[in-house]
Amino acid sequence: MLLFAIGATATKTILFILSLSILVVLHELGHFIPAKLFGTKVHKFYLFFDFLFPFPNIGNFSLFKKKIGDTEYGIGWFPFGGYVQIAGMADETQDAETLKNSEPQPWEFRSKKPWQRLIIMIGGVTVNMLLAIVIFSGLLWKFGEETLPMKNVTNGGLLLKIH
Repeated sequence: MLLFAIGATATKTILFILSLSILVVLHELGHFIPAKLFGTKVHKFYLFFDFLFPFPNIGNFSLFKKKIGDTEYGIGWFPFGGYVQIAGMADETQDAETLKNSEPQPWEFRSKKPWQRLIIMIGGVTVNMLLAIVIFSGLLWKFGEETLPMKNVTNGGLLLKIH
């Protein structure tokens, strides 16, 4: 009931951020889970950025963080997406020059087979597609109609009865 007490605009804003946060976490899990399954070290799993995106060396702090095993899980201060920092992968948190100067380790992304790297990279998009299918299936199940009345068929229909 607190959400309704703070006003409609604030409620919509909070629910919008919560919805996007769920989408971001699921997307990042799409990268995280295959990486872990293939034995790749994951340094960080963050909702929001713990730096001023796209400048990884500015504003580095977290609202919450906890290290479990090799991975630091956290919530960043900059509410704009999220990220998974995978060992041996050049991204917004690591540059390619740093990786060039070291030998690939077996737990790094760059030492994995090409098909494993592909699965890790497309995991987030795959989860987004599956989530879209689940959401739209649920909407169709709840609000969809099973039939299209003949009066609504225009410009020719594929299943017209001919008398």
